[in-house]
Amino acid sequence: MTSFSRHLGALATGVAMTVLVAGAALADPALIYDGGGKFDKSFNESAYNGAEKYKAESGGTYSDLEITGDAQREQAIRQFASKGFSPILVPGFSWATALTTVAAEFPETHFVIIDSVVDLPNVRSVVFKEQEGSYLVGILAAMASKSGKIGVVPAFNFELLERFVCGYKEGAKSVNPAIEVLETYVGAGFEAFSDPGKAAEVTKSQLDQGVDVVFQVAGGAGAGVLQAAADAGKLGIGVDSNQNYLHPGNVLTSMMKRVDVATYNAFMDEKNGKFTPGTVVLGLAEEGVGAAFDDNNAKLITPEMKAAVEAATAKIKSGEIVVHDFMADKTCPS
Repeated sequence: MTSFSRHLGALATGVAMTVLVAGAALADPALIYDGGGKFDKSFNESAYNGAEKYKAESGGTYSDLEITGDAQREQAIRQFASKGFSPILVPGFSWATALTTVAAEFPETHFVIIDSVVDLPNVRSVVFKEQEGSYLVGILAAMASKSGKIGVVPAFNFELLERFVCGYKEGAKSVNPAIEVLETYVGAGFEAFSDPGKAAEVTKSQLDQGVDVVFQVAGGAGAGVLQAAADAGKLGIGVDSNQNYLHPGNVLTSMMKRVDVATYNAFMDEKNGKFTPGTVVLGLAEEGVGAAFDDNNAKLITPEMKAAVEAATAKIKSGEIVVHDFMADKTCPS
């Protein structure tokens, strides 16, 4: 069986999927990407990288698929499950409803969802302490800012994204309590993750107001945030994957969520007969989140900045600093 990645335009007929997965071996894993596509340079691509690592190290194979709209979610999962794939991994909170329905229909199949919790006995739910990694990049933003005004651009007003925002604000204000943090949404719904043009416009509006560091929390649309910041000679901050390479010298850092690790672990656990359902929480202590440092941003990070991040990391891991979780009470005290 070969890995495939196709849009699901013909799925309604049932023919395309049947042909593509015919002959699939039992318990081959599958990955169905969220909106924004496989190569979004962010969340989906991180999952892809984890699957590719599994393939390279295990000698196994997997199948993957890009959907083109929300209406295809339930049908895509069901088609993979009916052909014997396991585990079937779906990255993104927008999969929760479809997965809840289909996983109950296939109790012997294993499923994995990232960024949401589906409480079923055959589902592994992987969630991250995004607020902890965002706290670290907030520290860096405040230390790098010359204007005392920084920005954050979430895709839309959604509580998971506000977890990033709140952690970012808290980290920045731990450095400079007077710092101003502007927050502007790309759009009003999930489609905003796929609109880099609008994200660039929103970013430019923040830069026009004096912002000189902008954190993108917009998935694939975030490429527009980073591009706009670089074009203006300002600093952007990437998300999910290490995006420092996109504009070396203009990406201060990236808040990494190790979706690749979660994907690799799930696929490898299944192969080794060690798959377990339940909720897995990955924070700084589990090396599930963190700020990215590499050659691409080395000239932007001073020894003092690196030391501040290391000190905060140690205090968060020890419990001395507890970064507020927006999703716990839907408030952001900072």
